[in-house]
This record gives sequence, C-alpha cells and structure tokens, in this order.
Amino acid sequence: MLANTMLTSISGRTLIVTGASKGIGKGIARVFASKGARVLLAARELAQADKTAEEIRTDGGVASTVAADVANPEDCKRVAETAVVRYGGIDIVCCNAGIFPAARLGEMSAADWDQVLNVNLKGTFLTVNSCLAALKERGRGRIIVTSSITGPITGYPGWSHYGASKAGQLGFMRTAAIELAPHNITVNALLPGNILTEGVEALGAEYIARMTSAIPQKRLGSVHDVAYAALFLASDEAAFITGQTIVVDGGQVLPESHMALEDL
Repeated sequence: MLANTMLTSISGRTLIVTGASKGIGKGIARVFASKGARVLLAARELAQADKTAEEIRTDGGVASTVAADVANPEDCKRVAETAVVRYGGIDIVCCNAGIFPAARLGEMSAADWDQVLNVNLKGTFLTVNSCLAALKERGRGRIIVTSSITGPITGYPGWSHYGASKAGQLGFMRTAAIELAPHNITVNALLPGNILTEGVEALGAEYIARMTSAIPQKRLGSVHDVAYAALFLASDEAAFITGQTIVVDGGQVLPESHMALEDL
C-alpha cells in the first residue's frame, strides 16, 4: 500500500522548468507531467519547447510554454506571472537553464565569462527571486537547481567559467535554503555527471567514448536519471531535505584514477 502512495504529492502541482526546450529540462518536464504536474516550460528556443509541450499534452498531461532568457530580470518576472495566471500559482521551480561553451584561460574573454555566469548563476538567482512571492503564498515550495559535478567536485579544461558558475549555484543554494526554511520552501541541487543530451552528442563520438570509459556503470546517464532525482526532491516525502546535493553520475567521481576501473 505504501508503494502505491509514493510521490503522489506531485499530482496537481505547478512546475516551472527553465531551459526546458531540450536535454535535462525536457526530461524533467516530461517526467513531472507524467506524474500529474502542470508544467510551464520556459526556454529561449520556443519552437522546441512548444514541441515538447505538445508531446506532453498528446500523452494526456498539462503543459504550456513561455519564451524567456533567464539572464533577463523582466523575462523571469514574466515567467512567474505566466505560471500564476495559467495555473493559479507556483509549487515547484527547477532552475535548469545553462550553457557550456568551451574556452581555455588565456583565450577566454571577459564577455565569454560574463555570458556563462549571467545565464547559469545569475539566471538561477533571478528565477528564484521572481517566483518567491508565489511560492510563499502556497505555504510550501520546492526549488531544485541543476548544478553539475564540474565545478563543485571536478574540473575540465575549457570550462573554468562553467565550473565557477556551477559551484556558485551551490553557495547560493545553501543560504537560500536557510532563508526560505521558515516558509516551508526547500532548496536542493542535482549534480549530474555526463548525461546523454543533445549538447553532449554534439561533442562527438570520441568524447562520448572517453567519458563512458570513466564511468563505473559504463554508460552515460539519461535525462530521466536526473529527472527522477528531481521528482523525489520535489515530493512531500523529501520535505525534511534542504540545502543538499544529489550526485547523479553513475559513480563517475568515485575512482581515484583510470587504473581503478581497469582493475575491474
């Protein structure tokens, strides 16, 4: 009987997911909708987000879209207002929008740095800030940040700006979790490893093969692997978890070297 009641708290609740046109954001939107959430997909590339929303509706779910650049404060305000108008409020916010253009030190410009930090880190702050009033009005809420193992745990050449933004998200998360705890709002983060998204596919077969060889489970993660972790953090069952991180990486950060995997 208990197994049948797990995560039923998602049904009927309103989710905003940013960066929802593809990849992890798309996966989160589809999984939450399949559990009965009403989903607002926010993305710069609205055509792709519209397609995902249509797929969700075809499957019997509730979903709509809104165009937004999370680095723009006015766009973030419009996203929150749209959720309130269409669905009557906000229950869950997944700050998922992120970019990861590669540039090594010495070649990276100040504009390159600012672009990544503006989307990945400032965008998280702006999204949360815009949704706070509606979350507080509900009397409970869930904020889930898509960070990464890159930055908080690991590093990778060309992504110092990306790593800084992802580590910065965790600093933001911990203080936000303290400030929002009296309002029954939890704030947690997911740290995906290498997930097979469109962006990772674009890095090429050689990159994918090398990354796969570094993962004990010998596969890249799927967007659903991340989405189901988000689903748990959004549930009533996770009500006493806040300011925490869940690594979703198939054990990627565990080996101290490739030799540990070769010895398997």
